[in-house]
Amino acid sequence: MEFLTRLFGPSIQSVNAHRVDEKLKGSKRSLLVDVREPHEYKSGHIAGAKLIPLGQLSARIKELPKDKEIICICATGNRSTSATKMLVGAGYNALNAAGGMMAWRQAGFPIKKA
Repeated sequence: MEFLTRLFGPSIQSVNAHRVDEKLKGSKRSLLVDVREPHEYKSGHIAGAKLIPLGQLSARIKELPKDKEIICICATGNRSTSATKMLVGAGYNALNAAGGMMAWRQAGFPIKKA
């Protein structure tokens, strides 16, 4: 098992768009980290999401709280999978938003443009 973890990174959990919505509204709100590029974020993001592009995550990881659940999101779920693996490997409680913003939009949840 340790060999597989070293080879592929830590195993991660993914949550669908409906579960992300629930976790953002609950009493113990999760922190949503959008790992897309700034131009993607500006074209439409989830209100309250913290933008940290995947390429900057390792340098900015200390900006994130270790005592709070973090959900990573991107466009389709690929970059957020990498981000979630990085965070879990560094000891954070992190989840991947399966399907990313595409799944969020398809579920009919609101998008903020800025």
